[in-house]
Amino acid sequence: MRDIISRDGTISADTWVVVPRPADGDALSIPDQPALIPADLWLAGKEHFEGRDDIGVWFDSHDEPEILDGLVNELKLIAVNFPKFSDGRGYSIARLLRERFGYQNELRAIGDVLLDQLQFMKRCGFDSYALREDKDATKAARSLSFFSQGYQAATDTDMPLFRRRAS
Repeated sequence: MRDIISRDGTISADTWVVVPRPADGDALSIPDQPALIPADLWLAGKEHFEGRDDIGVWFDSHDEPEILDGLVNELKLIAVNFPKFSDGRGYSIARLLRERFGYQNELRAIGDVLLDQLQFMKRCGFDSYALREDKDATKAARSLSFFSQGYQAATDTDMPLFRRRAS
């Protein structure tokens, strides 16, 4: 079972399974445990998941979060996939979910998640992180608090540092 790091640096076991997108013509197969399914498939079959808090969604880096406008807070967990470390589109998806669409529940980074990204993911609104399998989760707390202040406004503070200092 994979470890999950929360934004405060605590480590816990991941109880959610990421369900891959089925091949063309195949049906979506959901296991008997909390599951993250592709966001567009959840939307297409939304009526089948009514009242289930054990179903969340995941976005791939090329997906548009606009598809869930007005529905995001029906989900207990939304994950954003980082298919490779150099793909930054997941940061934008997180900011949009938090700031434009008002998502209030758990937002998780999955995929090629590395320690040196955690501080920036946290600033974009992520609450939890599923590190890449070969990374040491015990080093995550230090990575999450490496910088004491951010210069720019982000989801964790709406004022840049120069304005915070002036007030």
